[in-house]
Amino acid sequence: MLPRVKICGITRPEDGVEAARLGADAIGLVFYEKSPRNVSLEQARTIVRALPPFVSVVALFVNPDETFVRRVLDACPVDILQFHGEESPAFCRSFSRPYLKAVRVRPGVDLLEWAAAYHDARGLLADAFVEGAHGGTGAVFDWTLLPPGLPLPLILSGGLTPDNVQQAVAKVHPAAVDVSSGVESSKGIKDAAKMAAFISGARHGSV
Repeated sequence: MLPRVKICGITRPEDGVEAARLGADAIGLVFYEKSPRNVSLEQARTIVRALPPFVSVVALFVNPDETFVRRVLDACPVDILQFHGEESPAFCRSFSRPYLKAVRVRPGVDLLEWAAAYHDARGLLADAFVEGAHGGTGAVFDWTLLPPGLPLPLILSGGLTPDNVQQAVAKVHPAAVDVSSGVESSKGIKDAAKMAAFISGARHGSV
């Protein structure tokens, strides 16, 4: 089965449209003020309005308060929530929306325990652990730390690029891959050629 592809950290409608045209299954909008890819509610609405049908919109949060999440949901049509902080399972499921839980992988982190705790998540997103950061670092982690038999779909993230995504898919066999900095010309600005190469590499890695 071909892995799904998400292009995260979209900040401009033209980048979202191009990602969709190239075959991305989903785009990610970052609602985290400390991120260089943070978008306002108005930016998010403009991006979503420009997208063609059947492209999923993922809203990314890092330790948000409930009020802010609900404000985003009221302002912008979102398909999936993605939590990148220390949000509890109860918090993640409290919005009655499909959600993903990100886990920053390093030795000693047991993804099977995370899968049990967040058993109703649509998937676990495995990202690189970088002290003080919550994604978007461009760092790769040791894929051998991923356990076999994970009961939830695995979304592979962390330092993926057009140069390594085919190898990553062939080795890990994730349900989906998620990229942000690896397809940028500068922070928050996507490069069409890199997106095309990434999507092609992800598809070919599963062959």
